[in-house]
Amino acid sequence: MFDSLWVEILFGTMGGLGMFLFGMKLMSEGLQKSAGEGLKRIIEKFTSNRFIGTIVGTAVTVIIQSSSATTVMVVGFVNAGLMNLMQALSVVFGANIGTTITAQLIAFKVTAIAMPAIGIGVVFAMFSTNSKLKYYGEIILGFGLLFYGMEAMTKAFVPLREMQGFVDMFVFFGKNPIIACLAGAVLTMVVQSSSATVGITIALASTGALDFTAAAALVMGENIGTTITANLAALGANRTAKQAALGHFLFNFIGVCYMLVLLPVLIHFVDAITPGAVDFIAADGSKPNIARHIANIHTSFNIINTIVFLPFLPLIAKLCEKLIKPEENTMTKMLRLDANMLKTPSIAIAQARKEVVNMSRISMDMLNLAKESYSTKVSKTGEIKLMEVKLDQYEKEFNDFLSLLSRQNISSETAKTIEELEVVIQNLEKLGDNADNIARFTDRMLRKEMAFSEEADREIKYMFDVVQRFATATLAHYGTDNDIREIDLNDEELVDSLRKKFKNNHMHRLNEGKCNINSGLIFVDIINNLEKAADHVYNVAQVMVYAQEKGLKSS
Repeated sequence: MFDSLWVEILFGTMGGLGMFLFGMKLMSEGLQKSAGEGLKRIIEKFTSNRFIGTIVGTAVTVIIQSSSATTVMVVGFVNAGLMNLMQALSVVFGANIGTTITAQLIAFKVTAIAMPAIGIGVVFAMFSTNSKLKYYGEIILGFGLLFYGMEAMTKAFVPLREMQGFVDMFVFFGKNPIIACLAGAVLTMVVQSSSATVGITIALASTGALDFTAAAALVMGENIGTTITANLAALGANRTAKQAALGHFLFNFIGVCYMLVLLPVLIHFVDAITPGAVDFIAADGSKPNIARHIANIHTSFNIINTIVFLPFLPLIAKLCEKLIKPEENTMTKMLRLDANMLKTPSIAIAQARKEVVNMSRISMDMLNLAKESYSTKVSKTGEIKLMEVKLDQYEKEFNDFLSLLSRQNISSETAKTIEELEVVIQNLEKLGDNADNIARFTDRMLRKEMAFSEEADREIKYMFDVVQRFATATLAHYGTDNDIREIDLNDEELVDSLRKKFKNNHMHRLNEGKCNINSGLIFVDIINNLEKAADHVYNVAQVMVYAQEKGLKSS
């Protein structure tokens, strides 16, 4: 009998927690996908103002329903150079407030609508052909699973209040808040979700197995435990990202330390502002009012802690900078793309586009150097080769990042954007290869002291000018909202016609003895590579045209 009861408690807890966590994941992903572009615009509005950063952190966490996701995202932004330490810490402060909305939702006890929500969510998520409705279906389904999981956990915990060993342990927690705090921290580190562990605490307390003091201390510890996610994410990140993760831990840890001393005051304050007696016991032995009290103590702690620490944000940032010193002899990545961004695909795509702009600058610099080398008859192969190696590394890191991103639960629009980025990256890398080839052909001419006829020299310089003009105009528009119709796409056709014309001219010069075969071969190689360079630029332009037309249709 005793064994079967334990099995019932264990399976009920595991199943309830599993549904809760899966519901949280579904709801968070659905919210992120439906609000992706809006979320991106919010992130782009970050300023150095700590108060705005806190508000933004709160808003983003409310939107995606996960402080862990927000703080991990922040670590990624810092690592990518999108945010400085002060901005990151202010966002983390806000994330701590935003995450308490989940506990507030749980405390409303809307379990009666859990099953209808699951049914409606499944219909939209599985059978709707509209992507937006699918996202809304995921949100509703996640919402229903979350509350159904809470109900399952609460029912599973009911027998614990009759077990003397557990009763004694929870009484011990009530008398020893520090131990309860440590237990809450460890539990959250294991589960990797403060929302889930606060949910467990509410479920335990609602059955009558846990008193308010013990529950409050557990919640304090859960606020420490949630910082482990960001610190794990920062392990492979740069120094500033590690400092941001450390700042999150210090903010919560120091806040819990002083709040434990003032715990009786905080409990009295929350009890005074929350309707219903916290210790009221219903006929079934449950405590119907304690959930709201726990949710309010969770929210009150984070709001008070933010108000206390926000004025000292510069000091916390300096402390983090002193504790996390610069690392020596560390290899740095070429790109500012962080795997932590993958949790928010819209942000990952936005940063990828910015890095493509950097990649396009390298390709353009290589083309300009190739032209300079030919015009001045000064070898630039060393400089161009270094850029070519850098470009190859860019392409590799891009492909790795986009491959990981494509494996996430992404929308069809995001999948299409990834394909477009892959096309652009491939063509930029090939454009760099063409510039490298031209530089090597020029270098061969210089080594062998070859020279073109004046007519051939003019033709190559003119073709260079057209390709350079086309590439500059196209790549300058990439990553902007400028109208692609401002670019003269006919330049690609002009380059094609020039290659044919100049090849024919070259054959006439050969027949007339105005140039020799060796220099003629190099002439053909150079104009062929210029024509291919224009083709790669045109491919990038075509992606931009498609993206603009798609944007106009959607608007």
